[in-house]
Amino acid sequence: MAGDELERLYLATRAQTVRLAAPISRADHALQRMADASPTQWHLAHTTWFFERMVLAEADAGYAPVDPAYDYWFNSYYDAVGPRHPRPERHAIPVTLDAIHAYRAAVDARLVEALPRLPHALRDRVVLGVAHEEQHQELLLTDIFYGLLDDGGRAYRARAASASPAAAAPLDWLAHPGGLVELGVTAAAPFAFDNEGPRHRVWLEPFALATRCVTNAEWDEFVADGGYADPRHWLSDGWATAQAGGWRRPWHWLDDGREVTLNGVVARAPAAPVCHLSFYEADAYARWAGARLPTEAEWEVLAAPVEAAHPGALPGHFVDDDVLHPAPQPPGFRPFGDVWQWTASPYTAYPRFAPAAGALGEYNGKFMCNQLVLRGGSCLSPRRHLRASYRNFFPPHARWQMSGLRLARWT
Repeated sequence: MAGDELERLYLATRAQTVRLAAPISRADHALQRMADASPTQWHLAHTTWFFERMVLAEADAGYAPVDPAYDYWFNSYYDAVGPRHPRPERHAIPVTLDAIHAYRAAVDARLVEALPRLPHALRDRVVLGVAHEEQHQELLLTDIFYGLLDDGGRAYRARAASASPAAAAPLDWLAHPGGLVELGVTAAAPFAFDNEGPRHRVWLEPFALATRCVTNAEWDEFVADGGYADPRHWLSDGWATAQAGGWRRPWHWLDDGREVTLNGVVARAPAAPVCHLSFYEADAYARWAGARLPTEAEWEVLAAPVEAAHPGALPGHFVDDDVLHPAPQPPGFRPFGDVWQWTASPYTAYPRFAPAAGALGEYNGKFMCNQLVLRGGSCLSPRRHLRASYRNFFPPHARWQMSGLRLARWT
C-alpha cells in the first residue's frame, strides 16, 4: 500500500473510532457490566497502545513511550509484553478520558511522522493495526450495547425505526455439489489475519445453504412451540446453560413484541434477521427446523463467488450504512452483513498454520480452543473489513454479540 494511501486509511480509521464513541456520555465511557465487555475508553486506549507498542517501539530501539504505565493498563492479552491489568477491572483504570484522547493524538502524530521511514514489515503492522482497530470498533458498539441494556435499556443513539416489510423474502436454498474445494485466504488478498490461512483443500459432501438468515418471525415460532423448554432440540451443554440462565427468548427481547437495540427500544421487525443468539440457541433452532448449522467450509465456498462479483463493495447491511441493527434481507443469496452467522465448526488451526514470531503470535492462535467459528460480518462491522475467508470466533454461550444463523442441509 502506498504511503499516502496508508496514512489516509490510518487516520480515517482512527477518526471513525472516535465518532463511534461520541454519542455516549463521559460517564458511560467507563461503563463495564461484565468481564467480557470492555469500557469504551479502554478500547480507545488499547487500539492506540497497539500502534505504539507493536509499531513505534519496534521501529526505534530507543523509543520513549508516552507513558510507560500504559504497557500495564492497556495491554489486552499479550503475555510476551508483560503483566497487565485484570480484564474484569478495566473500568477502574486510573487514566482519564481526556488523557486517553491526548494519548491518541500523540501516537497519531508520531506514527504519521514515522510512516515514510518504516520498513516494509512495520508498514504491514500498521495495516494489521488498522484491521485490529476495525475489530475494536465493532466490539466498542457491542460492549456499549451490553452496558446500556443491563442499565435499563438506554439508547446509544435514539432513532426512529425505519419501515420494515411485514414478510421476509422467501427462503430458498443454494445448492453445492460437494467435492474437493480450496479454502482460505488467497495470495492475491491485500490483507488477511493469520488464522485465515494457509490455503488448503477440504472435501465436502453435497449440501445447500439457506439464501437468507433466520428471521424474528421464524424465531417467534420456535419460542411459541416451546423450543426453549424442549431438551430434544438442545446439546447437553446448551440445555444446561439455558436452564441455568433461565433462557426463554433471545437475550434482548421484551415480552411485549419489542426489542432493545442500540437505537432504543423498538418494535421487532418480523422480517429482520434474529440476532444476539448464542451458538447453543442457533443449534437448537436448526434441529427444531429439521436442518443444521453450516460448516465454515460450506459457508466460505458459496460466499467466495459473491465477494469476487462485488470487489470492494460487499452487498449487505454494515456499520457504514448507519442503521446499527439487522435489516430485512432482499431476495437472493446474501452471505455478508446484518448478523454474524454461527457455524458448526470449532475454531482450530488450518493445516500447516504457524503463529507469527513474538508477541503478534498471540493475536489469534492462542484462542484456538473452546470456541466456535462465525462468518459473514454484521450490521456493526465495517464493510471493508470483511471477506469470504474471514473467521470470527466466540465461545458457544456468548449472546451479546450481533450473532444469528443461516440454515444448512444435506442434499
